[in-house]
Amino acid sequence: MTEYRYGLPSPTGVEGMTGKEILQAIIDSRLPQAPISQQMTFWITEVGDGFAAFEGEPGPHLLNPMGGVHGGWALTLIDSVGGCAANTLLPAGIGYVTIETKGNFSRPITVKTGRVRAEAQVVSQGRQVISAEARVLGPDGKILAHGTTTVLVIGTGKQGVAGKTEL
Repeated sequence: MTEYRYGLPSPTGVEGMTGKEILQAIIDSRLPQAPISQQMTFWITEVGDGFAAFEGEPGPHLLNPMGGVHGGWALTLIDSVGGCAANTLLPAGIGYVTIETKGNFSRPITVKTGRVRAEAQVVSQGRQVISAEARVLGPDGKILAHGTTTVLVIGTGKQGVAGKTEL
């Protein structure tokens, strides 16, 4: 398993970087993985225009009282990968917050499932709202969960000294 470092980048450390550039810097280990990644044992591994992918390791720390991995883990993966897919389309100085996440659980996830892959693709991009569809896939490629994430774009983005663009 890859060794990651976790934390938040300083605002000056990401100044002038687009959302996609920030995420690629995390993948390249130039910036740390988000703190939630350590607790939830998932990591961003790939980005493209309107696309993001994570990998995750279900473990005993994620079990519900029935002995399965809690559905909140898959839902958090859907929200995280969908938000990152949206973030790949944002200019420097612009952020987002989730306004809705919906998930459907197709197959049980257990500690024996093995490494999963979550992928999201933006399906709708407006000035203020972006939606992405996401899938959580097992090692065999079967869909374990799927859903959507919708985010609200925040920040002014008006042209300024740092070269930010207006939305």
